[in-house]
Amino acid sequence: MVNGPDRRYMSSSQAEASQIDVGLRSYMLHVYNYMAVAMLVTGVVAYGASQSLPLMQAIHTTPLKWVVMLAPLGLVFFLSARIHAMKAMTAQTLFWVYSGLMGLSLSYIFLAYTGASVTRVFFITASAFAGLSLYGYTTKKSLSGMGSFLMMGLIGIIIAMVVNIFLGSAMIQFVISVAGVLIFAGLTAYDTQQIKNMYLESDSGEISEKKSIMGALRLYLDFLNMFLFLLHLFGNRE
Repeated sequence: MVNGPDRRYMSSSQAEASQIDVGLRSYMLHVYNYMAVAMLVTGVVAYGASQSLPLMQAIHTTPLKWVVMLAPLGLVFFLSARIHAMKAMTAQTLFWVYSGLMGLSLSYIFLAYTGASVTRVFFITASAFAGLSLYGYTTKKSLSGMGSFLMMGLIGIIIAMVVNIFLGSAMIQFVISVAGVLIFAGLTAYDTQQIKNMYLESDSGEISEKKSIMGALRLYLDFLNMFLFLLHLFGNRE
Protein backbone atom coordinates (compact mmCIF):
# COMPACT_ATOMS: atom_id res chain seq x y z
CA MET A 1 0.00 0.00 0.00
CA VAL A 2 1.36 3.39 -0.98
CA ASN A 3 1.03 5.92 1.80
CA GLY A 4 0.43 9.62 1.21
CA PRO A 5 2.85 12.32 2.37
CA ASP A 6 3.39 12.62 6.08
CA ARG A 7 1.22 15.57 7.09
CA ARG A 8 3.18 16.11 10.28
CA TYR A 9 6.40 16.48 8.25
CA MET A 10 4.67 18.82 5.78
CA SER A 11 3.34 20.98 8.60
CA SER A 12 6.76 21.22 10.21
CA SER A 13 8.40 22.06 6.87
CA GLN A 14 5.78 24.68 6.06
CA ALA A 15 6.14 26.26 9.49
CA GLU A 16 9.92 26.45 9.07
CA ALA A 17 9.58 28.01 5.60
CA SER A 18 7.05 30.50 6.95
CA GLN A 19 9.40 31.45 9.78
CA ILE A 20 12.26 32.01 7.33
CA ASP A 21 9.99 34.14 5.14
CA VAL A 22 8.94 36.32 8.08
CA GLY A 23 12.55 36.66 9.22
CA LEU A 24 13.68 37.59 5.69
CA ARG A 25 11.04 40.30 5.35
CA SER A 26 12.05 41.73 8.71
CA TYR A 27 15.73 41.65 7.74
CA MET A 28 15.14 43.34 4.37
CA LEU A 29 12.97 46.00 6.03
CA HIS A 30 15.85 46.63 8.43
CA VAL A 31 18.23 47.07 5.48
CA TYR A 32 15.85 49.45 3.68
CA ASN A 33 15.34 51.47 6.87
CA TYR A 34 19.10 51.92 7.25
CA MET A 35 19.36 52.99 3.62
CA ALA A 36 16.41 55.41 3.87
CA VAL A 37 17.80 57.11 6.98
CA ALA A 38 21.22 57.43 5.32
CA MET A 39 19.61 59.03 2.25
CA LEU A 40 17.70 61.41 4.53
CA VAL A 41 20.92 62.40 6.32
CA THR A 42 22.65 62.98 2.97
CA GLY A 43 19.79 65.08 1.65
CA VAL A 44 19.43 67.22 4.78
CA VAL A 45 23.18 67.87 5.03
CA ALA A 46 23.45 68.64 1.30
CA TYR A 47 20.53 71.07 1.35
CA GLY A 48 21.62 72.69 4.62
CA ALA A 49 25.17 73.21 3.37
CA SER A 50 23.92 74.67 0.09
CA GLN A 51 22.11 77.42 2.00
CA SER A 52 25.36 78.78 3.46
CA LEU A 53 27.39 80.72 0.90
CA PRO A 54 30.55 80.91 3.09
CA LEU A 55 30.42 77.15 3.67
CA MET A 56 29.90 76.44 -0.02
CA GLN A 57 32.83 78.67 -0.92
CA ALA A 58 34.99 76.91 1.66
CA ILE A 59 33.99 73.45 0.41
CA HIS A 60 34.15 74.00 -3.34
CA THR A 61 36.71 76.78 -3.90
CA THR A 62 39.50 75.88 -1.44
CA PRO A 63 41.72 72.81 -0.90
CA LEU A 64 39.04 71.64 1.55
CA LYS A 65 37.14 70.35 -1.49
CA TRP A 66 39.66 67.51 -1.81
CA VAL A 67 39.00 66.47 1.78
CA VAL A 68 35.25 66.58 1.23
CA MET A 69 35.58 64.62 -2.02
CA LEU A 70 38.06 61.97 -0.86
CA ALA A 71 36.95 61.46 2.76
CA PRO A 72 33.73 59.58 1.83
CA LEU A 73 35.67 57.37 -0.59
CA GLY A 74 38.27 56.53 2.04
CA LEU A 75 35.61 55.90 4.66
CA VAL A 76 33.58 53.54 2.49
CA PHE A 77 36.70 51.49 1.67
CA PHE A 78 37.65 51.41 5.36
CA LEU A 79 34.16 50.34 6.40
CA SER A 80 34.01 47.61 3.75
CA ALA A 81 37.45 46.26 4.66
CA ARG A 82 37.22 46.45 8.47
CA ILE A 83 33.56 45.94 9.32
CA HIS A 84 34.22 42.31 10.27
CA ALA A 85 36.58 43.48 13.03
CA MET A 86 34.40 46.23 14.53
CA LYS A 87 31.28 46.27 16.63
CA ALA A 88 27.91 46.76 14.98
CA MET A 89 27.40 50.08 16.78
CA THR A 90 30.75 51.36 15.46
CA ALA A 91 29.85 50.27 11.92
CA GLN A 92 26.48 51.99 12.22
CA THR A 93 28.11 55.23 13.43
CA LEU A 94 30.59 55.18 10.53
CA PHE A 95 27.70 54.63 8.13
CA TRP A 96 25.93 57.77 9.42
CA VAL A 97 29.19 59.76 9.25
CA TYR A 98 29.71 58.56 5.69
CA SER A 99 26.21 59.61 4.64
CA GLY A 100 26.79 63.06 6.17
CA LEU A 101 30.10 63.50 4.35
CA MET A 102 28.39 62.50 1.11
CA GLY A 103 25.85 65.23 1.80
CA LEU A 104 28.65 67.81 2.03
CA SER A 105 30.27 66.60 -1.18
CA LEU A 106 26.93 66.69 -3.06
CA SER A 107 25.79 70.07 -1.75
CA TYR A 108 26.66 71.62 -5.12
CA ILE A 109 23.69 69.98 -6.85
CA PHE A 110 21.29 72.42 -5.17
CA LEU A 111 23.23 75.27 -6.78
CA ALA A 112 23.91 73.60 -10.13
CA TYR A 113 20.33 72.38 -10.72
CA THR A 114 16.89 73.82 -10.04
CA GLY A 115 15.12 72.55 -6.94
CA ALA A 116 12.17 71.34 -9.02
CA SER A 117 14.38 69.19 -11.28
CA VAL A 118 16.28 67.73 -8.30
CA THR A 119 12.95 66.75 -6.71
CA ARG A 120 11.60 65.34 -9.98
CA VAL A 121 14.68 63.23 -10.67
CA PHE A 122 14.72 62.02 -7.06
CA PHE A 123 11.19 60.62 -7.37
CA ILE A 124 11.99 59.10 -10.76
CA THR A 125 14.99 57.38 -9.19
CA ALA A 126 12.96 56.25 -6.18
CA SER A 127 10.30 54.70 -8.44
CA ALA A 128 12.87 52.92 -10.61
CA PHE A 129 14.82 51.76 -7.56
CA ALA A 130 11.69 50.34 -5.92
CA GLY A 131 10.75 48.36 -9.03
CA LEU A 132 14.27 47.04 -9.63
CA SER A 133 14.81 46.10 -6.00
CA LEU A 134 11.43 44.35 -5.90
CA TYR A 135 12.44 42.37 -8.99
CA GLY A 136 15.72 41.37 -7.38
CA TYR A 137 13.87 40.28 -4.24
CA THR A 138 11.11 38.27 -5.91
CA THR A 139 12.74 36.73 -8.99
CA LYS A 140 13.56 33.03 -8.86
CA LYS A 141 16.21 33.50 -11.52
CA SER A 142 19.78 33.74 -10.26
CA LEU A 143 21.34 37.10 -11.09
CA SER A 144 24.83 36.03 -10.02
CA GLY A 145 25.99 35.91 -13.64
CA MET A 146 25.33 39.64 -13.94
CA GLY A 147 27.82 40.51 -11.20
CA SER A 148 31.08 40.25 -13.12
CA PHE A 149 29.55 41.89 -16.22
CA LEU A 150 28.24 44.85 -14.18
CA MET A 151 31.55 45.28 -12.35
CA MET A 152 33.43 45.35 -15.66
CA GLY A 153 30.99 47.98 -16.89
CA LEU A 154 31.49 50.00 -13.71
CA ILE A 155 35.27 49.93 -14.13
CA GLY A 156 34.82 51.02 -17.74
CA ILE A 157 32.69 53.98 -16.65
CA ILE A 158 35.27 55.08 -14.07
CA ILE A 159 38.04 54.96 -16.69
CA ALA A 160 35.88 56.88 -19.18
CA MET A 161 35.08 59.54 -16.56
CA VAL A 162 38.77 60.04 -15.81
CA VAL A 163 39.60 60.32 -19.52
CA ASN A 164 36.75 62.77 -20.06
CA ILE A 165 38.15 65.07 -17.36
CA PHE A 166 40.86 65.92 -19.89
CA LEU A 167 38.69 65.75 -23.01
CA GLY A 168 35.66 67.59 -21.69
CA SER A 169 33.40 65.99 -24.31
CA ALA A 170 29.66 66.50 -23.80
CA MET A 171 28.90 63.49 -26.01
CA ILE A 172 31.17 61.19 -23.98
CA GLN A 173 29.58 62.48 -20.78
CA PHE A 174 26.13 61.73 -22.21
CA VAL A 175 27.17 58.16 -23.06
CA ILE A 176 28.70 57.75 -19.59
CA SER A 177 25.48 58.94 -17.96
CA VAL A 178 23.29 56.55 -19.99
CA ALA A 179 25.64 53.64 -19.29
CA GLY A 180 25.78 54.60 -15.60
CA VAL A 181 21.99 54.53 -15.26
CA LEU A 182 21.83 51.07 -16.88
CA ILE A 183 24.68 49.64 -14.80
CA PHE A 184 23.37 50.88 -11.46
CA ALA A 185 19.87 49.75 -12.40
CA GLY A 186 21.29 46.27 -12.89
CA LEU A 187 23.29 46.51 -9.68
CA THR A 188 20.15 47.44 -7.74
CA ALA A 189 18.46 44.16 -8.69
CA TYR A 190 21.69 42.16 -8.32
CA ASP A 191 22.59 43.59 -4.91
CA THR A 192 19.05 43.08 -3.59
CA GLN A 193 19.23 39.39 -4.46
CA GLN A 194 22.71 39.13 -2.94
CA ILE A 195 21.51 40.77 0.29
CA LYS A 196 18.60 38.33 0.37
CA ASN A 197 21.02 35.42 -0.04
CA MET A 198 23.25 36.86 2.69
CA TYR A 199 20.33 36.59 5.12
CA LEU A 200 19.82 32.92 4.32
CA GLU A 201 23.50 32.35 5.15
CA SER A 202 23.71 34.81 8.03
CA ASP A 203 24.15 34.33 11.74
CA SER A 204 22.15 36.12 14.38
CA GLY A 205 23.18 39.04 16.56
CA GLU A 206 26.19 41.21 15.74
CA ILE A 207 27.09 39.51 12.47
CA SER A 208 23.56 39.80 11.11
CA GLU A 209 23.44 43.47 12.13
CA LYS A 210 26.73 44.24 10.37
CA LYS A 211 25.55 42.42 7.25
CA SER A 212 22.41 44.55 7.21
CA ILE A 213 24.56 47.71 7.42
CA MET A 214 26.71 46.55 4.50
CA GLY A 215 23.59 45.67 2.55
CA ALA A 216 22.20 49.15 3.19
CA LEU A 217 25.49 50.67 2.05
CA ARG A 218 25.37 48.76 -1.23
CA LEU A 219 21.80 49.82 -1.96
CA TYR A 220 22.56 53.40 -0.88
CA LEU A 221 25.41 53.59 -3.41
CA ASP A 222 23.22 52.08 -6.15
CA PHE A 223 20.43 54.61 -5.49
CA LEU A 224 22.75 57.60 -5.17
CA ASN A 225 24.74 56.88 -8.33
CA MET A 226 21.61 56.18 -10.38
CA PHE A 227 20.17 59.47 -9.10
CA LEU A 228 23.29 61.45 -10.07
CA PHE A 229 23.46 59.99 -13.57
CA LEU A 230 19.75 60.64 -14.11
CA LEU A 231 20.18 64.16 -12.78
CA HIS A 232 22.89 64.81 -15.35
CA LEU A 233 20.58 63.55 -18.11
CA PHE A 234 17.29 65.19 -17.05
CA GLY A 235 18.16 67.89 -14.52
CA ASN A 236 17.59 71.55 -15.42
CA ARG A 237 20.67 73.62 -14.65
CA GLU A 238 20.45 76.94 -12.83
